[in-house]
Amino acid sequence: MSLLPIDPAGGQTAVKADKKTCTPEHCFQAFDTLYCALTDSTPIPPSFPDEKFPLFVTWNSRSSRPGRAPRLRGCIGNFQPMSLHEGIAEYALISAFEDDRFRKIEEKELPSLECGISLLTDFEDASSYLDWTIGTHGIHISLPNPSIYPTSDSASGAPSPFSSSSFLPRLTSRQMLTATYLPDVMPEQGWDQREAVENAIRKAGWDGVITEDMRRGIRLRRYQSRRCVVGWDEYVQWRKNNADEDIC
Repeated sequence: MSLLPIDPAGGQTAVKADKKTCTPEHCFQAFDTLYCALTDSTPIPPSFPDEKFPLFVTWNSRSSRPGRAPRLRGCIGNFQPMSLHEGIAEYALISAFEDDRFRKIEEKELPSLECGISLLTDFEDASSYLDWTIGTHGIHISLPNPSIYPTSDSASGAPSPFSSSSFLPRLTSRQMLTATYLPDVMPEQGWDQREAVENAIRKAGWDGVITEDMRRGIRLRRYQSRRCVVGWDEYVQWRKNNADEDIC
């Protein structure tokens, strides 16, 4: 997951949504965009409302062996509210072709893919790095780069999880470390809150010692998401229902 501004949804009113906000139609559009990009087919125009949301597009490869979890193939999004018609199409391709953790998705992989769309909502500043709920919230952390702005642990060494930084001075992107995890990641990985925050610090690029003062110095914004996932077979049926009998 990447393409993250330092202050996600900063200064904006939190987007509220009901659980029906994200639908299979959103996933079908992402699949259609990728399928048409790989096959030179004609895309089907989206029929869902063109609302604005921060969003992420996730591609997974389903295993042919029963019981095995899908394997991540790409996940990139944007915390700025975007037109769903344009944003889903744009990030379907960015996630498929420009996630530098993976090779580009190829046409031969399409039958094994599933697509997940996450529409992000309910952004809030947390009062501490533990002020969020696993299974409900995603997290976005920002902290000054410890290699530039070192911290020193408190003299007592006692953990103080209820003191988190609500304000950070304006720093350049080189001076800041940022990372995010979508709400579904923590339950999938089996992490508790502290483990999730420490993994986010590692993901942001810090490989040194993680201290309590460092955790307390984090600015953490929590958010929720409305998510939907569909597989290739569902997409193929959708495209056939929309007058393309040639797809198989």
